[in-house]
Amino acid sequence: MFTIKTLNAISPIIHEELDPSLFTVSAEAENPDAILVRSFKMHDMPIPEKLLSVVRAGAGYNNIPVDRMTEQGVAVFNTPGANANAVKELAVCALLLASRDVVGGIEWALSLKGQGDEVAALVEKGKGQFVGPELAGKTLGVLGLGAVGVKIANVATHLRMKVHGFDPYLSVENAWALSRAIVKAPSQDALIAAADYLTIHVPYNADTKHMVNAAFLSKMKKGAVLLNLSRNELADNEAVKAALASGQLRKYVVDFPTEDLLGVPGVICIPHLGASTPESEENCAQMAAAQTRDYLLYGSIRNSVNLPNCELSAPEAHRVAVIHRNVPNMISQITAQMAAEGVNISHMVNRSRQAVAYTVLDLDSPASENALAQLAKIDGILRVRVIR
Repeated sequence: MFTIKTLNAISPIIHEELDPSLFTVSAEAENPDAILVRSFKMHDMPIPEKLLSVVRAGAGYNNIPVDRMTEQGVAVFNTPGANANAVKELAVCALLLASRDVVGGIEWALSLKGQGDEVAALVEKGKGQFVGPELAGKTLGVLGLGAVGVKIANVATHLRMKVHGFDPYLSVENAWALSRAIVKAPSQDALIAAADYLTIHVPYNADTKHMVNAAFLSKMKKGAVLLNLSRNELADNEAVKAALASGQLRKYVVDFPTEDLLGVPGVICIPHLGASTPESEENCAQMAAAQTRDYLLYGSIRNSVNLPNCELSAPEAHRVAVIHRNVPNMISQITAQMAAEGVNISHMVNRSRQAVAYTVLDLDSPASENALAQLAKIDGILRVRVIR
């Protein structure tokens, strides 16, 4: 029986994936095997001794101390793509809000309250100040073609937009999902220069922090529209405000309001509604539960942010999973320890991700406690786990 702790309220749909005869789910669990989390900040939280995995029901994971988890051999997962449809729909809304000044028009219409029978005439007289171009025929640039970017690129073709995309790390799976109508830009700069509307869907990290800066914005078409539904920190707000003031940018739509952006002409602040749908919350919870189940039962890894993908079916006999540093001579030491105990390895999988590797051994007979203990003592081994 595995114990799973929830640090936030999680949709009860998780119980469709977590068989109650195998998993106990509780917000009060003290030494859990796994944690399901949404927004709870875990950086000051001690890591439970038994903890094997943490799954964030959402895409961002900056609330989890990933480096510390890795050093203790804890797998950390997120759920990319679970909220992709919700973000896609908000992106369509953002395009329309930026193009047609719907927000300004609504605010102005509210100011007519109290004008009685004059309202209709005043609307006809004043509506011209909110005229904006149609999307059809304009070029949308999609920077980042992951689960969200692909959906936005595809739906924009149905709005009769010309769509260009760029992603140097485009996966085979996402490439197959792209419409044939999408133009592959030869470079990021070429994409930026071609776009009347540019939407950014890249992960936030040290390399992408403030990637939207003065130099980036200067490469855009004058009067273009920028959408940021990914992370506020991707953009240098001062550079964005300067571009709006000069007319380089016409509109900036952001799903992450900050004090310095509120009320700035040309900025449309949406209050972080990208994944705020009941469907996306359920999708995230269900994916998080499934990933937790597969890792605890089989050692299978999909969508980990600190370990390599290694999708596995149920073990046929005896399985040992080892998380270790990705350094020379590690595999030979692991296999030598099994050989010294007279245990035959019927199947082995090794995957690596930067400084960390994951080796799974399917054995013909169970490894002894002594073999496992000796294995754990090898320099560079972070976690040894028996999967029965």
